[in-house]
Amino acid sequence: MRNSDNLRLGVLFGLLLLVGVMRGHDARAQQPEVLVVAGGCFWCVESDFESVAGVTGAVSGYTGGVLKNPSYKQVGQGGTGHYEAVQIFFDPEKVSRETLVELFFRSVDPTDAGGQFCDRGESYRTAIFVSNKAETALVEQVKAQAQVDLGQVIVTPVLQAAPFYPAEAYHQDYYKGRKLVFTRFGPKRQAEAYKRYRQACGRDARVVQLWGDAAPFAQAH
Repeated sequence: MRNSDNLRLGVLFGLLLLVGVMRGHDARAQQPEVLVVAGGCFWCVESDFESVAGVTGAVSGYTGGVLKNPSYKQVGQGGTGHYEAVQIFFDPEKVSRETLVELFFRSVDPTDAGGQFCDRGESYRTAIFVSNKAETALVEQVKAQAQVDLGQVIVTPVLQAAPFYPAEAYHQDYYKGRKLVFTRFGPKRQAEAYKRYRQACGRDARVVQLWGDAAPFAQAH
């Protein structure tokens, strides 16, 4: 009887251990990775990458500068060193970091060191942020191939990751927002204001001019 009880306890312990291991594996598998990029207006970058299968979310914010917890106004005025940037969260089992970096280069004008499209100044420069040697090597490799494909010098720097400060709630998911805002086009819902801004800024026209059919997001706008 005692041996039978011991056997049952052993089997039960083994099952519990197996369940614990499987749960730990599932938790690790579900943990998203993050890619931080600066591609001009963060509304546009967020809109583009949230449409990619395997991307689980995106957060607009500021990074690369010296001022802690900056505001949109402070970053826009210049002098903080911050970029308008986006944290892109993704499931590496569904989309790779390499693919996302390839898409990024083909969604911006990486030949422009002074801003992006109609938006000029330090906060609108392009950059890709990396956290370790493996990420650095990967991004540099993709950048080199993108430069070959484009046939022009790419000036987008690969920078060491810095503290990331989420932008104000007003800017998150702006491209699909429903709040009424006052713009140079008159009162518009955020989503409509975003579409008007994007077209007027010439983002998609310039990206298509550079990348042609390889531009992944321009055709959708």
